[in-house]
Amino acid sequence: MKQLVIIPTYDESENIRDLITVLINLDNTLEILIVDDNSPDGTAEIVEEMMKDIHRIHILKRAGKLGLGSAYVEGFKFAIQNKYDIIYQMDADFSHDPKVILEMQKEIRKYDVVIGSRYVSGINVVNWPMSRLILSYGAAQYVKIITGMFINDPTGGFKCLRREVLESIDLDNIVSDGYSFQIEMNFKAWNKGFNIKEIPIVFTDRRSGESKMSKRIIHEAIKVVWLLKFRQITGRL
Repeated sequence: MKQLVIIPTYDESENIRDLITVLINLDNTLEILIVDDNSPDGTAEIVEEMMKDIHRIHILKRAGKLGLGSAYVEGFKFAIQNKYDIIYQMDADFSHDPKVILEMQKEIRKYDVVIGSRYVSGINVVNWPMSRLILSYGAAQYVKIITGMFINDPTGGFKCLRREVLESIDLDNIVSDGYSFQIEMNFKAWNKGFNIKEIPIVFTDRRSGESKMSKRIIHEAIKVVWLLKFRQITGRL
């Protein structure tokens, strides 16, 4: 099966070379797509340099900092157009352990979506301040209550999906962008009846660079949950 790992980037020059190297050596069938939002620190240039020697690396360069959700949408469209069977999504900062992909590969044989979950077996987060942990865990509970989804970590960004899931979702009708994008994709897949599996991961806060979290992202997530529920009720999801 054709497998693609999608990694959005903005100013990840400190991490991207090491991450790509780990992924390339992890499984010789994995291909990698970097979706770079015109990083001023030269992230794209590092990727393009590696592409000269490694044919399994691809890049989409965008005009500016256009957001996480739209980056994934472009990556998903690339995956559909190029007929990848299994699509992974992950952060570029090593907060997601690449080796978990091997476990996801096993689970995706039985499920349509596999989520690397911080909260499915307790709380497995390293190096977060208590305020951010409370915010994240509280948001997860909030989403579960409003949407009715059973997913323990609906905002998690480490996932594996079958192409059929992406093909079933109108990617041009995605309303969210930041961390709420993860909620929307999960909710739409769940609403369509796809089988979703959560596996426990340990989330380690980024080892280099700065966090992309902002108040705007949090406020968007709060509003998007209600919008999605309304669209579900009115049959417009």
